[in-house]
Amino acid sequence: MEENIPTLKEVKALENFCLHVKFSDGIEGKVDLSEFAGKGVFALWDDYSQFEKVNIGSSGELIWNEDVDMDGLGIYLRLTGKKPEEVLPIEPLR
Repeated sequence: MEENIPTLKEVKALENFCLHVKFSDGIEGKVDLSEFAGKGVFALWDDYSQFEKVNIGSSGELIWNEDVDMDGLGIYLRLTGKKPEEVLPIEPLR
């Protein structure tokens, strides 16, 4: 079975801890990550230039450095308001 899980294709840092993201299925938009700023590993963003260094990792995750990343699927769910079961393929029980 071919998986059609959307993957991150583009990311750009915006103001106020927001990102513009685009996914492989054409969905794109603005995601607000300000609720994470300054908390735990995201204290890295206290220097806003570190937030602006966002990139897409080899597994489709958002990365800022080797210690700070976010799952791309989680970003997709946040952007679209979908639930995981609406996006992930479900294997029938055998």
